Amino acid sequence: MTQGSEPFTHSGRRPDDTVLSRFERWARDTPGAQAVAAGTESLTYGQLDARANQSARHLLGCGLPERAVVAVCSAPRAELLVLLLGILKAGAAYTVIDVDAPRTGQRQLAAARPFALLADAADQARLDDGGDLRVIRIGAQYPAATAGLPTDPPDRVPRGDAAAVLFSSGAVRRAVPLSHARLLAAHDGWARVVGPVPEDRHLITAAPDLTGFAAGWTRALCEGGALVLPEGPRWTPESLRRAVDAERVTVLHADPGTATQLLVRDREATLARTLHRPDEGLRSLRMVAVTGDRLHLDEQAALLARLRPGARLLNVYGPTEAAGTGARFELPQLAAPLDGAEELSLIGTAFPGCRLDVRDGEIHLAVPGGGEPVPTGDLGVLRPDGLLEFRGRIRDRITVDGRTLDPHPVESAIRSHEAVGAALLAEVEGAGKGVNARPLLVAFLAPPAEDDTWPPGSDLPDGAEVRRHLAGRLPGAMMPSAVHRLPRIPRDRAGREQRAALPMPPGRAGAERSGGGGVGGGKYGGRYTGRDSGPNVAGWAGVGFFVLVGLTMVAAFVMILTLILWPGSTDLTGVPNPYATMFFLLYMCECWAFAAGVWFLFAGRSRMRRHGRRGPRITAAAHLAIVYLLAAWWPQDNFYRLAAKRDWPQQAALVYAFNIPLMICAGIVAVYASRPPLGEFDVEPDTEEPVAAVPEAGAASTSPGSASAVVPAQGPGRDGAEAADPVG
Repeated sequence: MTQGSEPFTHSGRRPDDTVLSRFERWARDTPGAQAVAAGTESLTYGQLDARANQSARHLLGCGLPERAVVAVCSAPRAELLVLLLGILKAGAAYTVIDVDAPRTGQRQLAAARPFALLADAADQARLDDGGDLRVIRIGAQYPAATAGLPTDPPDRVPRGDAAAVLFSSGAVRRAVPLSHARLLAAHDGWARVVGPVPEDRHLITAAPDLTGFAAGWTRALCEGGALVLPEGPRWTPESLRRAVDAERVTVLHADPGTATQLLVRDREATLARTLHRPDEGLRSLRMVAVTGDRLHLDEQAALLARLRPGARLLNVYGPTEAAGTGARFELPQLAAPLDGAEELSLIGTAFPGCRLDVRDGEIHLAVPGGGEPVPTGDLGVLRPDGLLEFRGRIRDRITVDGRTLDPHPVESAIRSHEAVGAALLAEVEGAGKGVNARPLLVAFLAPPAEDDTWPPGSDLPDGAEVRRHLAGRLPGAMMPSAVHRLPRIPRDRAGREQRAALPMPPGRAGAERSGGGGVGGGKYGGRYTGRDSGPNVAGWAGVGFFVLVGLTMVAAFVMILTLILWPGSTDLTGVPNPYATMFFLLYMCECWAFAAGVWFLFAGRSRMRRHGRRGPRITAAAHLAIVYLLAAWWPQDNFYRLAAKRDWPQQAALVYAFNIPLMICAGIVAVYASRPPLGEFDVEPDTEEPVAAVPEAGAASTSPGSASAVVPAQGPGRDGAEAADPVG
């Protein structure tokens, strides 16, 4: 099955037409227009062009040969654009290196084989592997080195085929050369779909070394628009919202996680949704382009609902070879409403200049500028309405009981549950050890973006409810054996769901090992465990006796402390029996309760967590509430007995200081007791953070406090062949 784009040729394009010449045309025609905005720093097209010319002359003065590759560290974005344009003006190709992960950066340098690396002293130290790579220092001294150079373009014009060397976003960062023709063809295809205008202000959230920025800067600077950059090294949720509002951003380029955080999850978006009013901080947006991973139809509808009427939400799909294009989908492409929006993810149609093929179920993409179709490693099917539907990834397939299982249908069916926003299926080690270990099919669930429960995901279904929901829809072999609840699904730096970073739950085998006893020699070498002989009654009786003696001693000390702190508060002179005895026993119980509260403060938290985890925050709150409920009676009654009955200010102070906290603590304990404990395959919400970076190769990701290994990554393509790495 083949899906081609509308006819799109480059016959009218001049041979010297490149993204650089497009930028230079705008710099010549509108030199005073703003090109870059980075907080308080701003560059016009004329200033950016002049500084890029000086940078190009500096590189040529350093002996830059023709058709070379120059590597750039992810410097401050405004300076980075000056360097990228300067490299192109010097007739070379650029590549941006990831300095946040030094080992990844070193592998990128080895793959790109650049003539030189543009880096400051700190980045050079991070990437130094003892080789002989030439380094041209940038940073504080670079403006001084280029300040005296002429600002007119150098004599050398761009030659050679390569304009840039990009890197895919997967675990294996492949080097992908892009020609001038392909970079311009990708930009032209994108421009025909989006329709950019010079008044647009673009913001790209991707890291500089990723395709979204390394190829996406052309979206603004080749169309006369402005590019909004972060003041610091990267965007944060707070700085992103502030920039969109203050800079009146019209076109936002983001990954699914960042777009969801901005449009749905953050405080302002939540407030606007609660009050059923537009989000004023996002009113300037006319287009949001989401790249990095596919969106389900319900996710796309939820994001689009947060934009003003008439704004567009574009989900872009394609490998690095497509330079930020490939295929796109937006909801108006649907001919009619579809049922099961939670289960459908549409890739849509090809960008102008691209072509989509489905061969043996695998999607192949013919990239802009020509060339052989690139296998994406993704599965798809061409629907009767002409739209391409995503059906999973080949490398995500898992083997269960000797059979290959495609997790996508299972995950899609689980997403149809009203409380589930995302689902990933993985195989983990279950009960048993070695060859006798029984694998378990575990569903990792996360709540919808609009979920406002606390802790996040507390309304997610358990394993039994998930199986009831799937009954009749899936065969038994595809049913998950357990559920692992997460606040959100981890994603890599490009925004794609990262299965390798799923936190593995503590295995049942590990539980058996921790609960078993030692191994006895015996006549037949049999195993002996503590559970074989039943409960140790004598041992528990001894522990109870010593605890009782300890509490009695602490209570006696507290009684003595009462006589010192509140003299006369326990005076029972004039009180007849049996009431005097009853009051004395009450005083002793208060002292015992205070002693128990002190003991529970230091020893109770671990015991509460041992008897069914309900989340760390509610457990900590309930622990302190129980301590207060036990310990507060001793000081409270002593203050009450010494207070004058008609001293209303003192009486009110005592009531508000003790009784109100007692009510609050009782409510906390009630919430704790009514909340169901987390299951064996649940994760505590505050132990997981959103993934911000791809793990280094060979590093094992584990959940906090667990020694379990991550799910092994599947092969990247069929027959062991490496497939392209789609970025959307």
